Amino acid sequence: MTWSIIAKDPETGAFGVAVTTKFFAVGALCPHGAARIGALATQALVNPLYGTDGIKLLAEGRSAEEIVAVLTAQDPGRGSRQLHVIDRDGRSAAHTGQDCIDWCGHLTDDGVSVAGNMLAGPAVIEATLETYRKRMDLPFADRLMTSLDAGQAQGGDKRGKQSAAIRIWRDEPYPVLDLRVDDHPEPLDELRRLYRVAHERFLAFMDAMATRSNPGGITDRSWIDERAREYQERIAASTSS
Repeated sequence: MTWSIIAKDPETGAFGVAVTTKFFAVGALCPHGAARIGALATQALVNPLYGTDGIKLLAEGRSAEEIVAVLTAQDPGRGSRQLHVIDRDGRSAAHTGQDCIDWCGHLTDDGVSVAGNMLAGPAVIEATLETYRKRMDLPFADRLMTSLDAGQAQGGDKRGKQSAAIRIWRDEPYPVLDLRVDDHPEPLDELRRLYRVAHERFLAFMDAMATRSNPGGITDRSWIDERAREYQERIAASTSS
């Protein structure tokens, strides 16, 4: 199941994972990451330990290539797994097991990786990666979702559509964006809708959260109101263009 894109935003240093599939609640199992150290996606016959163990290895400063080698070497079921990783330096590496269901494969590059299985064909991940590279003008979350839209236009998961998710980590231990669509006939459209709703107040609220450098966060409600207004104007401008 599944195709996903993982990336490090060259402008902000944020890490993100966006994923969609014909399977229930993909966001509960596939995307993993942490601020400043990297991100990964575990898919096909998912091994959730790739997520927990992979984050520990990323925190140790291991390279993406080394992490893929370590995780797959200790897994007797690696032939049925797909994994891709991006490390703190933006290096990426991937594994597609020989028993993953066609079409399956991956593309890795500096700062970005795309991988998928049970797809309509290689054009799905090719279009996903190409669109990510071409749309560096977009905010990071929009860029990731637009890339998945391009892959879906090439056929996506050959079984159909069901769930999608996006997670982004910036500077703090918690994600700044964590949206899931667990069961929907048009999961990417619904993910976009949730992202628009997040601009109404949620994103401003997240900007006011306590941080390591500012443990009290921002408690001035007028600041949050003004920030929310800015986000609402931004999303209105993007949807009208």
